[in-house]
Amino acid sequence: MTWETVIGLETHVELATRTKIFCSCTTEFGGAPNTHCCPVCTGMPGTLPVLNEKVLEFAVKAGLALNGSITQHCKFDRKNYFYPDLPKAYQISQLYLPIVRDGEVTITWGDGNHKTVRIHELHMEEDAGKLVHDPWLDQTKCDYNRCGVPLIEIVTEPDFRSAEEVIAYLEKLKETLQYLGVSDCKMQEGSLRCDVNLSVRPAGSQELGTRTEMKNLSSFKAIARAITYEAKRQIERIEEGKRVIQETRRWDENKDATFAMRSKENAQDYRYFPEPDIPPIDISDAYLARLWKEMPEMAEAKRDRYQAQYGLPAYDAQMITSQKALADFFEETVALGAEPKQAANWIMGEVLGGLSARALEAKDMKLSPPTLARLIALVKEGKLNRNTAVKVFEAVFDHDGDVDAFVAEHGLEQVNDLGLVRETVKQVLAENPQSVSDFKAGKEKAFGFLVGQAMRALHGKADPKAVNEALRAALAE
Repeated sequence: MTWETVIGLETHVELATRTKIFCSCTTEFGGAPNTHCCPVCTGMPGTLPVLNEKVLEFAVKAGLALNGSITQHCKFDRKNYFYPDLPKAYQISQLYLPIVRDGEVTITWGDGNHKTVRIHELHMEEDAGKLVHDPWLDQTKCDYNRCGVPLIEIVTEPDFRSAEEVIAYLEKLKETLQYLGVSDCKMQEGSLRCDVNLSVRPAGSQELGTRTEMKNLSSFKAIARAITYEAKRQIERIEEGKRVIQETRRWDENKDATFAMRSKENAQDYRYFPEPDIPPIDISDAYLARLWKEMPEMAEAKRDRYQAQYGLPAYDAQMITSQKALADFFEETVALGAEPKQAANWIMGEVLGGLSARALEAKDMKLSPPTLARLIALVKEGKLNRNTAVKVFEAVFDHDGDVDAFVAEHGLEQVNDLGLVRETVKQVLAENPQSVSDFKAGKEKAFGFLVGQAMRALHGKADPKAVNEALRAALAE
């Protein structure tokens, strides 16, 4: 029998506010345990939560970017469930009137495959804390720093049929949220994490199978592997005549498998009721209009513009817009006079290579657009050849040094004395008669060797094109 996998996602996104959703505690990542909390976010008796207006703004902007319908009269609800790492034993969330409904995202993957994924809802809520398990002491300790960090939870319809589709959606979602500036989406810090609801059914069937939920997956690799494993596990159970149990499961990265945690709860198990301490929210038409005007140019629009305005190939535009900070870096470099294609080549080559080698994101690099623009200008002006410019780039990448000062200090300015180049070429030919004979016998590799010897004699500071021309002219004599 052929089986079809059906997947829906619940994606939790930490918002990039400076303070928490209902109090003024910092949202800064890390810190000593229990130093970023107060009576409000730890739920002490007699305290009252007050909504952070920036959370509302970010939630609405995310909803607009996801083509959703904004609920202009919405409210918060209490989700009553015992969270060991949420000391008040309930979570403030939204069930009955979520801030956004009925959005959609178009995704592409593979060889031009595309589809529209429906967003069921987006709602605001607070995050829980963190449990730290110490197997040596047989203890579990609570760190409440993350309690009350603002989240939006984005819930899709069960529209995915493969891990590839899921990853394409999450990449698109991450890109969208980063361009909006509502979240840094650092999965390694838990800023974006996913619950995967998965079931299987016979191909062609319209009836959904029994689903399981895999909680808090925090890397694309783990999500893809968990989906593959869980689909296989469910199919094997059904084919063996066993029943798939509706339950919450955890993914074990080391064992490459999912394991049961608890039976899966339904909405009624949480005993939702309206949050009594926070008044309903009324969003005006004027407020929505203002946020619409503040929406930035998104990645897809930038790609189209870069191709039309700068004549960049589609691949270049895709690479440069893969991170908003990278796109900003490109635009600033071009605005300083760099030729767009040259700027793109440097960014796709040396910049991305430098970031990858250091495990950095573009927004964290020290190199500035003026430095790269100046380096590109020195190559264009003939003061540096490309190979030497790469060496200068590597020297200044980590601290954004003065390019001109570095070139002068190390004597790297390109040799433009054609007489010196010709004399050097003649000397190289005289010192390498066998290579000259090999070249004249049709061995083209010998020419590359002679070029290398000439460049070495000129300390790598000559224009390779000038060396090539002088060498071929001398060999033709």
